[in-house]
Amino acid sequence: MSPSAYRYQPVTDRNCILREKIIALAQRHRRYGAGMIYLKLRQAGEVVNHKRVDRLYAQAGLQVKKRKRKKIALAERHPLERPTEANQVWSMDFVFDRTAEGRCIKNLTVIDDATHEAVAIVAERALSGNQLVRILEQLANTRGLSKAIRTDNGKEFCGRAMVSWAHVRGVQLFLIEPGKPNQNAYIESFNGRFRDECLNEHWFTSLAHARAIVEAWRREYNEERPKKVLGGLTPAAYAQRLIQNHLN
Repeated sequence: MSPSAYRYQPVTDRNCILREKIIALAQRHRRYGAGMIYLKLRQAGEVVNHKRVDRLYAQAGLQVKKRKRKKIALAERHPLERPTEANQVWSMDFVFDRTAEGRCIKNLTVIDDATHEAVAIVAERALSGNQLVRILEQLANTRGLSKAIRTDNGKEFCGRAMVSWAHVRGVQLFLIEPGKPNQNAYIESFNGRFRDECLNEHWFTSLAHARAIVEAWRREYNEERPKKVLGGLTPAAYAQRLIQNHLN
């Protein structure tokens, strides 16, 4: 060992106090960057070089993460009112699950707000905006099209394909406010029943297996499951009553 190495005395870190001040300011002001921290130090009477502040700020890993702003289509707010006829307002949402091998299942749920019928539950590995439009076109051919559709602000519901389709078809899009699922309470209630009574009760070995089980449950929900809010009727029976009342 060389004499110089043997006699070396470590130098005290002269940035220790400054580093603690920078960390304390960053914890207090969570959205302040290095520039603002430097100005706060100068405001407090600290004489320090801005390059040193930048270096200590970066070493401490205090960089502020840039928030990604989500582009949301502009839409008027609409109160959650119970429609009086079928196909006036539909509600849509996604419910996720997995098959046995761990792959994702993305279930599109569509209900009629007036009759509480499960109009469709479509299980896919992934669903884009274009696929969503094709599903709605199929429903239009078999059931007819709703005058309005209520959704959250998911990219599939706010995308160009969905907005363009709704404009051409004359369908109103009711978008709830971000972070307020209570504005789409009908579909949220249905999704809870769907998960509790179907998804949590079965272990899907494949996508085909999931589709068969989900469709069987949807038919049972519409035709056999009575609902207290509908006076003890099934959604299908209640839909027939609405039709008869409308004709009379």
